[in-house]
Amino acid sequence: MCANFKPLTLAQLQQLKLPVVGFSYAEEVYPAGTMPLLFKSPQGLEWREVMFGLVPKWAEDTNIAKHTYNARHETIFQKPSFQEAALKCKFGVIPVTEFYESKYINDKPERWGVRRKDGQAFFIAAIYEICKINETVIRSASMLTMDAIDHPMMKDFHEPGDVKRSVIVIPHDRLEEWLSLESPDISSFIEGFPVEEFECSHVPKEKIIKPTPQLSMFE
Repeated sequence: MCANFKPLTLAQLQQLKLPVVGFSYAEEVYPAGTMPLLFKSPQGLEWREVMFGLVPKWAEDTNIAKHTYNARHETIFQKPSFQEAALKCKFGVIPVTEFYESKYINDKPERWGVRRKDGQAFFIAAIYEICKINETVIRSASMLTMDAIDHPMMKDFHEPGDVKRSVIVIPHDRLEEWLSLESPDISSFIEGFPVEEFECSHVPKEKIIKPTPQLSMFE
């Protein structure tokens, strides 16, 4: 599962010639945090600030986002959390610089980052929803995932014995096609990303060093 990633940077946005993002967002995103989502409206490509973790219309609060940030493509048409959005083709992308997974070395988890070799942002397939909770509009989205048991890179992540999963990456040259889907059949997009275009490495999480308390001169 992908629970942590870095959204695209301004330089990557300009390189891809995408519309300007009209809001600020965190350098790293975690479940229930906010992130930029790219989708297509009748007016063209648009950005929305959304919660990482889809909140279905029947939810009473947003706590569910901490459990819905990944959506298995195999079950989105059956799972109550994703069914309505999937049938209505609410598909977008989350442009990413790098995403993080756990790799077990000597039975200990290490944080590894996956990124493109050329430094470009890439598009992770997403499913999104809009709902109201206590009169507040909630926009949210989840990453779509696929089986990764045979993927040369992704099969090495997650705890030994766990099911191997990977995010679904939409190729740059198929972005328009993905965002324009009018049928919920996404089978042609279910393909492992080309490992020759990506790289991964150990990326330790930066530790926040708290300042040592100073004794007051009056104490």
